[in-house]
This record gives sequence, structure tokens and C-alpha cells, in this order.
Amino acid sequence: MQTKKISIVFFGTPDIGLPSLEHFYNSDKFDVLAVVTQPDKPSGRGHKLMPSPVKTFATEHNIPVYQPKSIRKEPDVIESLKKLSPDFFVTFAFGQILSQEVLDIPKYETINLHVSLLPKYRGANPIQRAIINGDTETGICTMITELGLDCGDICLQEPICITPNMNCVELFEICASHSPELLEKTLIGIAEGTLKPRKQCEDGVCFADKLKKEECQIDWTKSAQEIHNLVRGVYKCPGAYFTYQDKIIKVMETEPLSEDLAGAVGDFVRFSKRGIDVKTGNGLLRLIKVKPEGKGEMLARDWANGIRH
Repeated sequence: MQTKKISIVFFGTPDIGLPSLEHFYNSDKFDVLAVVTQPDKPSGRGHKLMPSPVKTFATEHNIPVYQPKSIRKEPDVIESLKKLSPDFFVTFAFGQILSQEVLDIPKYETINLHVSLLPKYRGANPIQRAIINGDTETGICTMITELGLDCGDICLQEPICITPNMNCVELFEICASHSPELLEKTLIGIAEGTLKPRKQCEDGVCFADKLKKEECQIDWTKSAQEIHNLVRGVYKCPGAYFTYQDKIIKVMETEPLSEDLAGAVGDFVRFSKRGIDVKTGNGLLRLIKVKPEGKGEMLARDWANGIRH
């Protein structure tokens, strides 16, 4: 039985890691010794330096914060972490690659929370890629961090269903909310010796490469379902788009239709109260919500009324 608190240093940057950090901070089973996060970055029109969500939480709760530009090249930070003598490092969307010297610091292991069912979707954008590819299931997993890309031994996994209209922001939130419990089970299991990590099989390995802006431009020759998956997969980050009269129109919500109408691929073939129907390479895609360049998000029908007038 666990009697002593498990000490951790939490490595993370964006919102997706916050529920896990909050869980560890509020738990009587863990002691958060410090947080390591990315340096403040310029944001907004004034390009004011803004802290990461993880840093904001840490400073509000008096948790020591380290912000290395590259932790592998900052011996002062590494020495400070060594002096903390943590049981575990926990990494969750930190955004930097750790050196072996850093990985060797914790008493037990460096544990990473990855948002896919490894070995599928190793890499930077597993949530987006799963939706873009039309997957109906993904998941979260804890793994032992090694020098290679998401190739360490698997500790625990939890499948998560992807519903037909779920977008990447919604899936991020689900993964974030399910992660604290999986991380807790992993750390306690390893500390108590009841959890034995297993090697990743090499069957089914695929990579979730970082998204490029050009991938987000809609290709109307693809099927309505494929475009619908793209819109869901890159929703708000950075967003699927097409150009109309030299303006970028981001597409926020769509519905694939199995019916077809006469017209050329990419044409607006029907306007209705429910949206704009566009002819694709296979079927119609209904645009429900759009965000025209320089304007806020709006119903596609309202945008259509404007351009028709």
C-alpha cells in the first residue's frame, strides 16, 4: 500500500495538460515539485508575451516553474531538476525532446501521456490525423519516454470513441479529461511494482506528422465525407478553408450528403435555410457555419445571402 507521496515534476504547455496537473496538485497521493513549460510567447495584436496555460496554473499555486528554450542545452535547469530528486517526470504535450541525461533524473521513470493508441499515430498531431483519416476510435496511453519518437514501452491504454461529427477540439477535451486517472494508475502501479510496461509491437506503426497549412485548403475533388473529416480534424487549429473572390473562407461546420445534383465540382449547387450545398468529387457537402476573412463565425446561409446580394 502507498504511504509516502509520489513526487513528480510536470512537463507540459497547452490546455490539454491542465486537468492532469490540477489532479496531481489537488491529490493527497502526489507532490508536484515543479513545472517545466515552454517560454512565454507573443500573442494578440500587441504581440505581448503570454505564459502557457500550464505556467499560469503553476504560478497561481506557487509551484516553481522552469522555462528552458531547449532543456537539453541548459545545464543549470538540468542541475536544478536533479536536486529535486523526483520519483517521476510526467510529460504531456511539453513540446521539446528530452535528452538521456534528463530522462535519467527521476527515481523511477519519465512517463509520457500520448493521445493515440500507440503504435498508431506516433508524432505531433495524433488527434487531428485520426479524425482526418476518418477513424472511429482513438485513445490515450501512458508510455515510458525513450529517445526515439513515441517508441517507448506501453504502460496503460484507454480507447476513446470518435463520433461522426466530433471535431478535434471536442476530442482534445475528452482526452484531457480522461488522462488524470490513467496517469495516476500508471505512476502508482510502477512505484508499487504492480504494473509491468510492455514493448510496443511494430505492426500498425504510423506517424501523425505536423499539419501544414496547405493541407487545410479544401480540395473539392475529394469526397464529401473526406472533406467533412478534414473540417472536423483541423477545426479552429488552424481550420479548413477555401477561397472565394480572393478572400479566405474558413469552414467551421459541415454535413456530408449522399445525394447528388448537376453542376461542376466546387460549385454552390443549392442554397437553403440549412446551408450551402457544394458539389464534391463524390456527393454534396453542406456548409453550415463559416468564418469569412476579417469577420466572425456565422451561419453559411447568412454569408450566402450577403454574397448573393
